Amino acid sequence: MKKNLTLRALTEGAIFVALAWLIGYLKLFELPQGGSINLAMLPIFIYCARWGFGPGMLASFVYSLLKLMLDGAYAWGWQSMLGDYIVAFTVLGLAGLFYKRYYGFFTGTVVGSLARFLVHYLVGVWVWGEYMPESFFGMTMTTPWFYSFLYNGSFMLIDMVLCLVIGALLWKPMGKYLRGEDLKQ
Repeated sequence: MKKNLTLRALTEGAIFVALAWLIGYLKLFELPQGGSINLAMLPIFIYCARWGFGPGMLASFVYSLLKLMLDGAYAWGWQSMLGDYIVAFTVLGLAGLFYKRYYGFFTGTVVGSLARFLVHYLVGVWVWGEYMPESFFGMTMTTPWFYSFLYNGSFMLIDMVLCLVIGALLWKPMGKYLRGEDLKQ
């Protein structure tokens, strides 16, 4: 039975990572130096809610490698590759810390999104701060700390809210699936 669950976890992981990568191309809005509004994190959060921390971190890491190799156009140096891709998308797996909890999907989505925002925020200050424009969103930018907060917050907050709203819409018809209650362990 354990072998079947391992195979199922790996298979679902591959499907959810591929789905996340494909959904990432359906962008509602894209910022000029990277970052976009889309639902790509949703399959990763669903997988994390179903399978937990270890498998969730593995799936998130694989997703980060796919993002880097296939979408890494905004990575101008090793710091950006490591921070904006490998670390930022791997921390989505922290959502798996809340699996087997009734509302674990929602808590995990918030924690994973905030962790990704924090990574992008710090990379934005340390790596991208030198490219800070004089004004952003009609405001004068004087510090990379504020600019990175606005830039990364502008898409990460909307991404998180979209994942939470879609998760809430799926909760009634697919709640047992989202909670992993269909898995016999």
